[in-house]
Amino acid sequence: MQPQLNDSYYGPAIPPTGGQSRKRNHRRKNGCGCLFSILWKLLLALVVLFGLTILIFYLIVQPRPFKFYVAKAELTQFDYTNNTLHYNMVLNFTAHNPNKKLSIYYDKVEAQASYEGSRFANVDVITHMKSFRQNKKSSNPMSGVFSGHKLLVLNNDQISKFNKDKNVRIYDIYVKLYFKIRFKLGDSITRTYKPKVKCDLTIPLRTGYETNFTFIRLIPTKCSVEF
Repeated sequence: MQPQLNDSYYGPAIPPTGGQSRKRNHRRKNGCGCLFSILWKLLLALVVLFGLTILIFYLIVQPRPFKFYVAKAELTQFDYTNNTLHYNMVLNFTAHNPNKKLSIYYDKVEAQASYEGSRFANVDVITHMKSFRQNKKSSNPMSGVFSGHKLLVLNNDQISKFNKDKNVRIYDIYVKLYFKIRFKLGDSITRTYKPKVKCDLTIPLRTGYETNFTFIRLIPTKCSVEF
């Protein structure tokens, strides 16, 4: 007969096998994966909901940029001598709001006039003191007076172009306008937007001898609006 063996004979207890640890790690990974999947689906649902909200808003409100025209231009002086440009120009603008549900606040409008890539005038068309609200589906006039002299150094090609324009008394003048506007929908007013408007104008010099037809035939001119 074999002698009876006690617990100390068998030595220390054998630790659990690695299979159980792998199972616990697997369950932990599955839990993390499920949480990530839920968060991803929630984020995706929020993005889709936000997109649908924007789409519904645009379908209902149908926001459109304002339209801008030079209704009339009067150039009575445009002389270049001794590297100095002497000018006198009045531009009458028309701003049109095509929106059915949005009105527009024109807080500030600044205009810059250039000839052959050289800026010669900068004027305030609308100041904060004269800001106004434009109603839906309506048009409003604006005007800018460009008068004075500017030191302007033109190169030979620019001087040659000026002399050609002087002979025919028609000048290509580029006007860029900087806006600060807000939109109003019901009782809500949006943040300030800063669109730019570009006007490429061909303006005849008026000396008092031209007929009205000769003076206005190149006007009105539609300008491009960029947000």
